[in-house]
Amino acid sequence: MPVVVTLDQVLAERRMTLSELSERVGITLANLSILKTGKARAMRFTTLDALCRALQCQPGDLLTWVDGPEEAEEEGGA
Repeated sequence: MPVVVTLDQVLAERRMTLSELSERVGITLANLSILKTGKARAMRFTTLDALCRALQCQPGDLLTWVDGPEEAEEEGGA
């Protein structure tokens, strides 16, 4: 997928653990882990807002677009 979540990098820069972030934003550790590992298929704007507030960052600090095959092509779909 061409959108990459860079949450792990931002956490490292802030010297914050995933558990600490989970407590600050009220999102389960499991859901944050899914985001961090790039397995998430979508993210709500309210979640993005909460993450940006807790990490004092911009959405572009957490999400990066890289050129690559589109999702439909990867799955062999139309």
